[in-house]
Amino acid sequence: METRACLVIFVTAIVVAIFRPPVGAAETNAPFGDVFTKSCPDNDFKTSQDGKIWNISLNKQGGCGFMTKERYRFGWFSMRIKAVGGDSAGVVTTYFMCSENAAGPERDEVDIEFLGNRTGQPYLVQTNVYKNGTGGREMRHVLWFDPTHDFHTYSFLWNNHQLVIFVDKVPIRVYKNANYTNNFFPNEKPMYLFSSIWDAEDWATRGGADKTDWSKSPFVSSYTDFTADGCRWEDPFPACVSNTAVNWWDQYDTWHLSDDQKKDYAWVQRNLVVYDYCKDTKRYTTLPEECWISPWE
Repeated sequence: METRACLVIFVTAIVVAIFRPPVGAAETNAPFGDVFTKSCPDNDFKTSQDGKIWNISLNKQGGCGFMTKERYRFGWFSMRIKAVGGDSAGVVTTYFMCSENAAGPERDEVDIEFLGNRTGQPYLVQTNVYKNGTGGREMRHVLWFDPTHDFHTYSFLWNNHQLVIFVDKVPIRVYKNANYTNNFFPNEKPMYLFSSIWDAEDWATRGGADKTDWSKSPFVSSYTDFTADGCRWEDPFPACVSNTAVNWWDQYDTWHLSDDQKKDYAWVQRNLVVYDYCKDTKRYTTLPEECWISPWE
């Protein structure tokens, strides 16, 4: 417990010292129905009295989700999330980008998934990248806090040079585009932003060993403060795609980590990474080519 407290103090100090909220990243304060559509019965979707917190639930009959009405190609996208508390084994809470409104065979996708646990066990966060329907780029992290106790901010920074996943402004994953021959960087298709809760007891907790305890349902995850500052897609091709450099999220400084962010990212790599597909030589006897791209450049 003493070590965990030190980690919290250390990371909090880093966040305060090195990261300033990006100029131009505007919070979306519009009513939920103006920004999102939901895909579940009304009794599985509840809001706070002021409409600013959105609670979605999972029971044995099914889960719940919502998605943006707009698609974007590049930008900054964040959401504050509170994951399911208590015994959440088998339950997955998500926040992700996807080029299709279903799991199509040619989709591009970037995932943040909270993998439920038995009470008292650490939550795992899994991230993954898909290009043209192919994934297999999983990483798993533990966090330096309990994501069920309060809201925390989870963000995507996406431009043609890199894709960075932040937790409370701390970069936990950097995925670079070096135009390698395997062409596995999702930069061609506009994507929606999705949030959902669903049952994945066959794999989510200890490889499926811990099943969902439905007596604990409904399982509820909560979302608030969605921010979208990106190139909004308009068919056939929006002007902003060819001129994204006018935006803060495609300036030179966002094409790579800052020196302070590199220190932060190095700390994450040393202390929080549980699984990295780029180090799984049993799964990949020949590592995917992007594994040789340095996240530090």
